[in-house]
Amino acid sequence: MEPLLALTELTQTQFLLLLAIATLAGIVRGFSGFALSAMVMASAVMFLPPVELIPVCFWLELCASALMARGGWQEADRRVVLGLVIGSAVGVPVGLTLTTNIPVEASKLIVLVLVIVLALTQLAKVRIPYLATKAGLYVAGLAAGIATGLASVGGMVVALYVLSQDAPARKMRAALVLFLFVSMATSIIYLLAFGVMTSTATLRAAVFALPCIFGVVIGQRLFTPKLEPYYRPFCLTLLTGLAMAGLIRTSLS
Repeated sequence: MEPLLALTELTQTQFLLLLAIATLAGIVRGFSGFALSAMVMASAVMFLPPVELIPVCFWLELCASALMARGGWQEADRRVVLGLVIGSAVGVPVGLTLTTNIPVEASKLIVLVLVIVLALTQLAKVRIPYLATKAGLYVAGLAAGIATGLASVGGMVVALYVLSQDAPARKMRAALVLFLFVSMATSIIYLLAFGVMTSTATLRAAVFALPCIFGVVIGQRLFTPKLEPYYRPFCLTLLTGLAMAGLIRTSLS
């Protein structure tokens, strides 16, 4: 245990918590197609700043996407995914600029509030007609990029976009999977340019990648057409609860 703690620069409590969080986030990602980063952020932001979690989430998302990309490529609307990726490429540096230039406590509050708002919006099944337009596609991508730079939760914005299309849950899941995979190419460039992708973050991701992958495999096996209608509400309710608990703790501390 000591070598791992030294490698990741974490306390034993932080290490064990991240181990559990990575596994749970992998399970959620496996059967819902999104929310891995949101789950990590909503849970781990209480003991690590967002700027340290964003690169860890990047690598965990990359591992999860590599396992799930095949299904996403076959079922997703690739034209839509391309538009979202283009918008996201413009938005990510905006989000990273904000994240790297505001106090840690303020960034924690922004992350938690952002997760809560996005989760509640989807739980309420709010549809924004503008997002169904061609311009709305790029605006959604831009917003997803900013959310990625701020809190690594661009997938939740894309989920809101797909919801506005009134698409089947399976198609939504496929679009999310493919978007998260393809957008990695631009995200890594920005993370390196902003100095956010550090060696410590990479080592942490390497350590927690295995439990995350294990979780994804379990989540994929849990994904069945019979339970399909319950995946998104379950994930969003869990996210909202975790983020609200974190928000209360942050406000009281």
